[in-house]
Amino acid sequence: MTAPLSSIFLAARPKTLPAGLVAVWAGCVVVSHFGASGNVQGVSLNFPLALYTALSCVCIQIACNLFNDALDAGHHADTERRQGPMRITAGGRMSGRAVKFWALGFMALAALAAIPLMRAQGWGIIAIGLPCLLCAYLYTGGPFPLAYHGLGELFVLIFFGLVAVMGTVYVQLGWQAEYGPVYAAAFMMGVICGLLSCVLIEVNNIRDRAEDSTTGKRTLAVRLGDKRARGMAMAFLVAPYAVVRHLAEVLPGVGWNGCWLAALCVGGIILHGLMRMPADKRMNALLGLASLHMILYVLSVALG
Repeated sequence: MTAPLSSIFLAARPKTLPAGLVAVWAGCVVVSHFGASGNVQGVSLNFPLALYTALSCVCIQIACNLFNDALDAGHHADTERRQGPMRITAGGRMSGRAVKFWALGFMALAALAAIPLMRAQGWGIIAIGLPCLLCAYLYTGGPFPLAYHGLGELFVLIFFGLVAVMGTVYVQLGWQAEYGPVYAAAFMMGVICGLLSCVLIEVNNIRDRAEDSTTGKRTLAVRLGDKRARGMAMAFLVAPYAVVRHLAEVLPGVGWNGCWLAALCVGGIILHGLMRMPADKRMNALLGLASLHMILYVLSVALG
């Protein structure tokens, strides 16, 4: 089998990649707002470090998606009933071994991109990075694959929310007691980004629920059923708006701007789709909208 770049691009699942990148951006937004406000001394954004953080994060996410592609095929979780985009391993475009090799390559790139982060903040970066690399595999691999036991949402909330946002702030500032207000705001932004990322995974799992229920992949959507899973996805989407006022209290510079209207409109379309759209390939459009919505939400916060 060959390994064309088009296949790797497909397996990387580009519609999902904003989840990690936007979380890094959100961490940078927190640092920028505090730097501009002057509320906490010594806070400023290091743009090169932000770029290396984003590169490392997106490489880990791509590795996770590639492992997902190869390992789901190994678990026989991708069948002819699949409603999502074609999987390159199950579809025969590449061998599982080749896809895993590419995943390891992206892990290596993530580690290389983290070297400047280690130079800036020392060994604390390893304490953040190693669990991220390990869980990129354990999401669908190992003796207890998280995605197969209804823990996918918790994984996303932690790693694509709290770890990505707060880790970005740590890369920028390190840790000092006077940065407590910055980390408090970063924690809140981390939860928000995690919830918005959970919308992506929940749409994916609702779409695949019928197939997953026959292949042993016990996602939360399988465990809860279609109606409750849709309700949970809507709660993930609405919750970040319920805390905007509190976010404005802990993060200086947050206020009303026209981008909030755009975010609300896209969010409304997603809500309507979750309420009305059948659980089939038509839900693929919601994945792109969920990524766009996440971008618009963080952009609204960034514009202040």
